[in-house]
Amino acid sequence: MKVLLLNGSPNPAGCTFTSLNIIKEQLAAHGVAAEIHHIGSEPVQGCTNCKACFKLKQCVFNDQVNELACKLNDADGIIIGSPVYYAAANGALTALLDRLFFSTPVNVKRMKFGACVVNCRRGGNSAAFDQLNKYFTISEMPVVSSCYWNGTHGFVPEELLRDAEGVRILKALANNMAYLIQCKHTAALLLPEKEPFVMTHFIS
Repeated sequence: MKVLLLNGSPNPAGCTFTSLNIIKEQLAAHGVAAEIHHIGSEPVQGCTNCKACFKLKQCVFNDQVNELACKLNDADGIIIGSPVYYAAANGALTALLDRLFFSTPVNVKRMKFGACVVNCRRGGNSAAFDQLNKYFTISEMPVVSSCYWNGTHGFVPEELLRDAEGVRILKALANNMAYLIQCKHTAALLLPEKEPFVMTHFIS
């Protein structure tokens, strides 16, 4: 049982990492392994809609996106962490996720558990939270909830750790993620039958 934790902040040891590390420790308490992948501070190529991935089964830009696709394939779930700058997820993270979710085959994502956590100094959390959850809901990935919306507050890690409610939210999220993964492994059920692909065009 394993969860991929994606640090979408350019800061390798900031508030986003701190949140994910709390989750990692809580998952470990339930026997669920977790790996934190830091996307770094270098520019990330956005999706160009070239559709080469339809044939290649991976992104044509061979960088950390394809590395993450392999990690996601081996994981039971993913938790995406992002700082909030302008009421949205980090731009580099958004570019990465657009390519990751567009280029990976359906079976890499389908029925794997997804969640996100966002951190800001003061406001904009809920907009970024909604933005990130849409990657899961278009990919047949069940979204794991917590006891509140998954947002923390703090300008530096020390401030985040004083956000007692935020820390509680992170731990509850990890508890729920672990529980659902354990249920899935225990039940060993077949995946539901996939509906045939249909694309409706509204322009006549």
